[in-house]
Amino acid sequence: MDFFNKNITDWELIISLIPQKPPFVMVDKLLHYEEKTAVAGLTIAQDNIFVENGAFTEAGQIEHMAQALALHSGYKYFLRNEKPPLGFIGAIKKAEIFALPFVDNELITTVEIIHDIMGLTMIRAEIRCDGQCIATADMKTILLAT
Repeated sequence: MDFFNKNITDWELIISLIPQKPPFVMVDKLLHYEEKTAVAGLTIAQDNIFVENGAFTEAGQIEHMAQALALHSGYKYFLRNEKPPLGFIGAIKKAEIFALPFVDNELITTVEIIHDIMGLTMIRAEIRCDGQCIATADMKTILLAT
């Protein structure tokens, strides 16, 4: 199956590509994939653990950005028929949250890989909702050796 030219929205496939499991999954689609770029999405559900008073919190947005990168990494390993590694956020630099989206809003998040050396990945991420930038961050993530 050629996934390069298709949006990936199959829940079971998305879950297999990331180490997080429900209820801690903050991505539900992969909209674009390139070697150094990914576009991931999330439609915010009422029962999302980061929803408070109908809004998706700042912490949820940061986790969504990190999981967008995890989805990129997971898909890269999937293409090589390898199991995706575990990883974690090593540092967050210059995170800005401009607005809180609400239940049923769709987040579209672009992750750009700036550096990827020996399991240490530096990224720039941007979340858009209804065409408007609502959050940005620079992050370092670390992949654990498998």
